[in-house]
Amino acid sequence: MEHLMEHWPMWIVSATLVVAAVIDGLYLKVPNKITYPLIVSGWIYSAAVGGWAGLGWSLAATFFGLALLFGLHLIGGMGAGDVKLLAGIAAFVHIEHTWYIFVATTIVGAIMAMVQIAVSGQWAKHWFQAQAIVQEIFTVRNADRLYELAQERKPRMRLLPYGIPMTVAAIGYFAFAGLI
Repeated sequence: MEHLMEHWPMWIVSATLVVAAVIDGLYLKVPNKITYPLIVSGWIYSAAVGGWAGLGWSLAATFFGLALLFGLHLIGGMGAGDVKLLAGIAAFVHIEHTWYIFVATTIVGAIMAMVQIAVSGQWAKHWFQAQAIVQEIFTVRNADRLYELAQERKPRMRLLPYGIPMTVAAIGYFAFAGLI
């Protein structure tokens, strides 16, 4: 019980992530009603325990978390809710942990995508889509046009609700790092 009380903020973040993952899995959207309060509460918590320096580190981490995924959002690779969800996590855990959670999310997301493709049995379709996306990124070089192309392709793709791998990765990292 003492361990739970010591790490109560990460337990609240974890519970929030589970709710976000369920909603993302059902609706392919992480709502602002979850992300904005998560971000702001991370700032408040960081200021409460670390003063102005804690708030500064929290703000820096929030923008770092946004920056890690914002480019993918700009070209239609993920929703804004996913970007803000990582920013919300970052507001609590600061920069170093945010980087590790981002890396873990990338790995978990890749594994989940491979499982989705394996279950669908449509390896060739996804291979050609991936090649087209990479070629567009290197040849189009216009975020607005890349976004339009992604939106056109979206109905034909098997989408991965990124809140799910982010939740699995973050909670796994919290446990590994002794934060929960």
